[in-house]
Amino acid sequence: MWSDYPTLKDELNETLQKMEEVIRLKNKPVEQAIKETIHAGGKLLRPAYQLLFSQFGSEQDREKAIALAASIEMLHTATLIHDDIVDEADIRRGQLNLRGRFGNTVAVYAGDYLFVCCFKLLSDYTSSLKSLQENSRSMEKILDGELGQMDDRYNYHLSVAEYLENISGKTAELFQLSCSVGAYESGMSERFARKAGLIGLSIGMAFQIVDDVLDYTKKTEDIGKPVLEDMRQGVYSLPLIYALQTDKKAELIAYLDKRLELTNDEAQAVRRIVRKTKGVEKAKKLAEDYTKKALKEIHKLPDTPFDTRQTLLSLTTLILNRED
Repeated sequence: MWSDYPTLKDELNETLQKMEEVIRLKNKPVEQAIKETIHAGGKLLRPAYQLLFSQFGSEQDREKAIALAASIEMLHTATLIHDDIVDEADIRRGQLNLRGRFGNTVAVYAGDYLFVCCFKLLSDYTSSLKSLQENSRSMEKILDGELGQMDDRYNYHLSVAEYLENISGKTAELFQLSCSVGAYESGMSERFARKAGLIGLSIGMAFQIVDDVLDYTKKTEDIGKPVLEDMRQGVYSLPLIYALQTDKKAELIAYLDKRLELTNDEAQAVRRIVRKTKGVEKAKKLAEDYTKKALKEIHKLPDTPFDTRQTLLSLTTLILNRED
């Protein structure tokens, strides 16, 4: 997806190289598996936003921006590894993940190691304790969102507000962090960094909702995991929550009560009900609202020699209107 953004593509490749440089373990098979994980097809959106917002400040430092982008992606990768452990999942993006290859114990340590790498880079490259504090607060919010989602498993009464609170921590917080740290560490004011963070928050909210919509619109082979696997595990996303608010609630609960025993045919029946009750359309509408909010604020950003504002507008429109 980065072919239209050649400069950013080069910087993201350097970001991956920096991550590889930092990962050094005596256990070479695990070290190699971690490196393969960071190259396993992720979109690298969070470091991309960090790099873009680092172009607004007067203190341009490419090496520092790359290192901080690497720290952001390491933090993201660590949360994905831990997600797979909690979900007891062996596959991610269609490939055997760390847990699937080495088991839970190694996966836990690998995730923890990436957290350490993240803070090692932050301590080496941040200009003040401010960004370290921001990262610590963000990790707390991410964990709170994950715990909130865990507490709400198999909750047929989950409200839209509760869902939004969970994803604001679980997903959107890291987008917020990427944008705010990128701006602040390039020399912008705390006020500007806060505005950048709010843009990232809106982008992250829309991104997660779009992801949830795709679960109800794409085929299993396109998603890279069984259809509605999250639903089987009791993680109910926005399209289903909207559907549960209609007169089809009893019919849906009859399926949801089967939990992990839900067959693929039954999962397809759930998908049809959710689409029929306009759950997908309503979720798309909310994603569009967050997207419009982000784009409106990006339009207000100052000009830069790199035409960063236009890149942000183009990239944000692309990822939030994606179909894969």
